[in-house]
Amino acid sequence: MTERRPSSPGATAAEHRQAHEPPPVVAKRGWRYHHLGIPTAVQRPDEIYLEELKLHVSGFPTSPHGIEWMRFDEDSPLHPLIKTLPHVAFEVEDLDAALEGEEIIHPPGSPSAGVRAAMIAVDGAPVELICFRRPGEPFAE
Repeated sequence: MTERRPSSPGATAAEHRQAHEPPPVVAKRGWRYHHLGIPTAVQRPDEIYLEELKLHVSGFPTSPHGIEWMRFDEDSPLHPLIKTLPHVAFEVEDLDAALEGEEIIHPPGSPSAGVRAAMIAVDGAPVELICFRRPGEPFAE
């Protein structure tokens, strides 16, 4: 078996996962895939406008793979990484704990009722962390 070279700064070959292994945030931290957000300049059917973020979102409710299209107004206040690169979103149990030690590029907020989310940068890519309050449950603090 060939030893793999590290791709992340400071990682050793022993810290690399095999192709069949899930990422450590899934295997060790319990994060769950939620959606893939893709920036677009194309207006799409059934867009929902998030006025505070100056962002139009679409696709997620009907996508079997969790694909969400994001179209930004020119004056959207969101971080350039969010507006230019696709992001993966993970559902976490405790948003504040998941954010510890991470590079936050959009602080925790509530884009809709029962949802708390924040964006972090990981190796130059945006990653969304999202937490849901289910009916009758408080947010994990």
